[in-house]
Amino acid sequence: MQYINLGRTGLKVSRLCLGTMTFGFNFRNIGAVGQEDANKMVKYAYESGINFFDTADMYSFGQSEEITGIALKQLNVSRDKYVIATKVRSPLSEEAMSGKGDVNNGGLSRKHIIEACDNSLKRLKIDYIDLYQVHGWDISSPIEETLEALDYLVKQGKVLYLGVSNWTARHIMKALYLSKVYNYHSFVSLQAYYSLVARDLEHELLPLCNEEGLGVLPWSPLSGGFLTGKYTKENPKPTGARRSEFNFPPVDERGYDTIDVLKKISKDKGVSVPQSALSWLLHQKGVSSVIIGANKMSQLEDNIKSIDVKLTDEEIAELSKTTLPKKLYPQWMVEWQNERTSFNFNS
Repeated sequence: MQYINLGRTGLKVSRLCLGTMTFGFNFRNIGAVGQEDANKMVKYAYESGINFFDTADMYSFGQSEEITGIALKQLNVSRDKYVIATKVRSPLSEEAMSGKGDVNNGGLSRKHIIEACDNSLKRLKIDYIDLYQVHGWDISSPIEETLEALDYLVKQGKVLYLGVSNWTARHIMKALYLSKVYNYHSFVSLQAYYSLVARDLEHELLPLCNEEGLGVLPWSPLSGGFLTGKYTKENPKPTGARRSEFNFPPVDERGYDTIDVLKKISKDKGVSVPQSALSWLLHQKGVSSVIIGANKMSQLEDNIKSIDVKLTDEEIAELSKTTLPKKLYPQWMVEWQNERTSFNFNS
């Protein structure tokens, strides 16, 4: 296993992170892993060198955190040996998600953030959370209130680092600026949807993270199973496949061309299609740790092997070409101007 500092922090995390969205049974058709299997997965991941585990309070409405907490306790190792990340924002029941339940059971208000953090600590059976992430933007809560509440948790010792997920570039930059103005602890990482067939991140978010030193944590790096190789132009909805029932997250329409290239490269290297897809992400500048999830041990075993897959520059370029994002304004203007203008004040 390889390790890297998370963004500009001194916190060292494994290049692969075990995501536990599949732990529990109350999250659409994704949750499918009970306690016994979760214990085995967490143990295998840890013994393979993974020290980073990611969950969220909304996954199976708290079950994932509970199962993850028990599984980590089963390791019988000291707390400093692993890093736990969880998230806050979403309501914790189907009723609340429909807007019929407790009106404060969700969002990024001071009340919900502090209460949710305490509840996550209880479910995870820990005294502090290594990385506490806001799970999305909340249009109903002032950003200043959200940042102040998060800073309070750090000062209380309940949280060590702060992260953000599913925010726009402008909101992240605003948060970083306000944190500096008010001397708050600021975000150190961005967890976002990023894969070989989902590269919107490269327009604004990835450059922002690279410039400001935020570590990038891609979620759904195989795009909901699309990059496993089982989906083809001839068979876009294979029987029993997850995306056949829950077609999320979205993929680039050129994805089938990517699959063809992935299969060719994987065959030449003697590795699986998912391993090559994960390796491509690990080669991208700014990516700290790739979040892998599984609903059975064989998937986890295969995904972890991606850490040893080395792609050549030519192979990375060949894969990247299949889904190269179209330049948006003003990015293409910035590049155009700087390619043609040189200000060398040292000459």
